[in-house]
Amino acid sequence: MSAMVQYRRARLSGGIYFLTAALDERGSTLLVDHVTTLRLAFRLSIQRRPFRIDAVCILPDHMHLLMTLPPGDADFSGRMRLIKAGFTRLLKRRGVRLRINDRGEHALWQRRFWEHLIRDDDDYARHVDYIHYNPVKHRLVTNPADWPWSSYHRFVRNGGCPLS
Repeated sequence: MSAMVQYRRARLSGGIYFLTAALDERGSTLLVDHVTTLRLAFRLSIQRRPFRIDAVCILPDHMHLLMTLPPGDADFSGRMRLIKAGFTRLLKRRGVRLRINDRGEHALWQRRFWEHLIRDDDDYARHVDYIHYNPVKHRLVTNPADWPWSSYHRFVRNGGCPLS
């Protein structure tokens, strides 16, 4: 019998987190096909559990987000759950057919997501660059400024890293 790995997430009250969530069906274009619905899911989640979006990029089958939590709060996981569940509910209300998995759940998102606690200004800048250059990495555009579902223009217009 193999031992189960204990997975621990770094939690820091008021922290800044880099998060990546992917659709269960890699290669799908659902996120960009329904980007307006995803934006609404973000807005509704922020209303329920406030957080700041420092940088974001929505790709066809996954998304990257740099999220700052309010002081006294370390629940980035609950916020990601709200975004993912909210998007799923909104798609269903709009009549989008979603697969059901063996557990009877909607098979839209991968069950887990990637998180990284931002440690300093350099770490922050690296992750913002990663987010904004991700469409180039995936050969969707040749210049990050050309990807319409990213915070690239807002970030550049506002002068870059708010930590400095």
